[in-house]
Amino acid sequence: MTGDLLINNKDAYTMWGVNMGDGFIEAIYAPLPMKDVIENKSRLQDGKRIIIENRKVDERDLTLTFTLKGSSPSDYTAKYKAFLNEITKGEFTVKVPALGEEVYHLYYLRSASFGFNTARTFSKISVKLNEPNPANRE
Repeated sequence: MTGDLLINNKDAYTMWGVNMGDGFIEAIYAPLPMKDVIENKSRLQDGKRIIIENRKVDERDLTLTFTLKGSSPSDYTAKYKAFLNEITKGEFTVKVPALGEEVYHLYYLRSASFGFNTARTFSKISVKLNEPNPANRE
């Protein structure tokens, strides 16, 4: 709950009633993709030559699921709008203290799924995000 998730150095639960949803840790902590190796095919040589040294990580798209809770429909709506504003205005940072000191620099691409309860006080929001440089975790 409190202190489990920081978005732009703000406690997500205190600010917006937001917690990590299903598969959040697995998605953000997944192994990074690598850029393609340099290849050269020549008709004068068998097979191909590849350069594997000094490989670099590639950007990655990920889907994170959040839960959002309000004490009333109006409280929920205010928190929901504020949370969406925070993650859609540009690059934002995510830090999960339980995973260490790494800070993930992400930007919003689109909504993946959304659903909320009939009382309009709780929802589950999945969003597609991009991490342009996974090597930058400061």
